[in-house]
Amino acid sequence: MRKILFNVFFLLGLGTAVCAQSQIKRLGEDLQYKVDMMGTFSDGQHAPFWFTSNRYGLGTTANNSGYVRAGISRQAEMDNVYDWRFGYGADIAVPFGMQSPFVLQQLYADVQWKALRLSIGQKERPLELKNQQLSSGALTSGINARPLPQVRLELPDFLSIPGTKDWLAIKAHLAYGAYTDNQWQREFNDGNTKYLYSANSLYHSKAGFLRVGNVERFPISLTGGIEMSCQFGGEAWNLFDRADHAGEFDTHQNMGHGFKQFWQAFIPGGSDANDGDFQNVSGNQLGSWHLSLDYQGKGWKARAYAEHFFDDHSQMFWQYPWKDMLYGIEVELPKNPVIGTFLYEYIRTDDQSGSIYRDATPVLPEQISAIDNYYNHHVYGAWQHAGFTMSTPLVISPLYNNDNRIFCYDNRIRAHHFGLSGNPCQQIGYRALFTHERSLGTYLSPHTNPRYGNFLLLEASYNPSWLKGLQFTASYGQNGGQLLGRSHGGMLTVSYNGWINPHKSAQKKVSGPLSKIFSEVNEYLNL
Repeated sequence: MRKILFNVFFLLGLGTAVCAQSQIKRLGEDLQYKVDMMGTFSDGQHAPFWFTSNRYGLGTTANNSGYVRAGISRQAEMDNVYDWRFGYGADIAVPFGMQSPFVLQQLYADVQWKALRLSIGQKERPLELKNQQLSSGALTSGINARPLPQVRLELPDFLSIPGTKDWLAIKAHLAYGAYTDNQWQREFNDGNTKYLYSANSLYHSKAGFLRVGNVERFPISLTGGIEMSCQFGGEAWNLFDRADHAGEFDTHQNMGHGFKQFWQAFIPGGSDANDGDFQNVSGNQLGSWHLSLDYQGKGWKARAYAEHFFDDHSQMFWQYPWKDMLYGIEVELPKNPVIGTFLYEYIRTDDQSGSIYRDATPVLPEQISAIDNYYNHHVYGAWQHAGFTMSTPLVISPLYNNDNRIFCYDNRIRAHHFGLSGNPCQQIGYRALFTHERSLGTYLSPHTNPRYGNFLLLEASYNPSWLKGLQFTASYGQNGGQLLGRSHGGMLTVSYNGWINPHKSAQKKVSGPLSKIFSEVNEYLNL
């Protein structure tokens, strides 16, 4: 018996080593690389809005700019026949006419066991429940700013709940990360002692979504959920001392990076250094409720969706009417050479719980938690990273400010946004975006008259049949109205992508080396 047990454990150890060796070997298979060269030229006050926005922070307001970019990645989905899956990526850019002469855009590693993934690093993540190419963006976590390095535990894809026969599925994540814009904030502040700036602050996000429906059996499905984000910890300079603050106050504050701060980011609590007698929760807490109704037709699809934004707790539930929303409709038409997908969105953020704010006092204990001042914060300045708003770009980014203030001056907006895309033929595709926006400024810094902006993008791409992986993209952009001034210009992008060491059998069901060893063990024991 001892001999048999010894041989069993020996073979299991050998099998584990062989399996680990096989997994390490897989890391060098199915690699994808991509090289981009992009250049823009324009006139007017700023570069066209859609040349700058929703590009993961790899843009600029300058009229003329460009970059050379190279990346390599391995998607964890390539291991879909294994329980353990591995992915990684690195992506760098060398820009000109932008903020930095060198950009580390992505650097990450993904380790996944069945449906659960641990993602570590800086990675571009897609929008939740929206069309990445046509949508105006998201109200909380968008694709406008450069990605943050983070540790993220997630269900990246919807996972069917056991026992529901695929009628119920969930998707979720929990993440902690860090901001990397210390130098940018100091340089942008330029020694100004009136305006806030921060350094070494941390990031937290969490989300949960539930999908009801099985498209294999019924064409309609409903998806809803919540996401919450928070900026916390670090240091802040030039904080203002509230008039009701008791005692001395230091305009430089260290918010700390301890367990207490991490917990209060996860379960909103505590208070900020300059809250005074009227304490709020610590950190810059915000989030969104999501709802999406999808219809899967024969050869076509339709989706209606809504997103409600909340800042702190006043709009999180039904304390005040939900007037500030993003509503959208998307239709993917049957295959045709004219229009492939049509999208329309209406965005409103101008209510913000109303125009009156009042803290409760013993004399009059009525609390009115209005004037939410979306995307701005009395410690961290604004919901931004390296100058770009981390939400919808229609809340104009601090990067556009001329006064060196990290602040969103246009957070009370209404906008109509349209998107079109299609493929007239196999080698040619196009995309068109048009946005009409009205801004009232903020409650505390209102515009005397509403300011309007019209933003246009026309884009055509060509994939020549004589060289697979090569793509040419020509874009025309235009700004109109008073919001960002008038401008127009062009963008040309040349990209090439391909595969390194592709493993064709990766998509097939295989038994793996451990199964063979178990079979040999069984045969040995039978003997």
